[in-house]
Amino acid sequence: MLPIPLTTEEKRRLRNRIIASALLLLGVWITFFDSHSLIKRISWHREHADLVEANAKLRAEIERLEGEVAKGLSDEVVERIAREEYGMRRPGETVYRIAEAD
Repeated sequence: MLPIPLTTEEKRRLRNRIIASALLLLGVWITFFDSHSLIKRISWHREHADLVEANAKLRAEIERLEGEVAKGLSDEVVERIAREEYGMRRPGETVYRIAEAD
């Protein structure tokens, strides 16, 4: 069987369809399957934004704590920390713990 010769218009349409198909395939590949696909990039940008926000919060906490350390601890603050954090008490003192209802 002999191939049917194509007209120039049919050749142009075939070429345009092949180019469009190749571009579509390339777009799908870049969007989903590439090692640096758009989906992964979007995920990385979200993670980066979350980390930047967490970093800013931690820096603010560090500045607050450095401010507390710079002004020093009073005896009342030391006593409160000892009682609340470490459960210490004065000699002869009885401590009653009250459990909060859920």
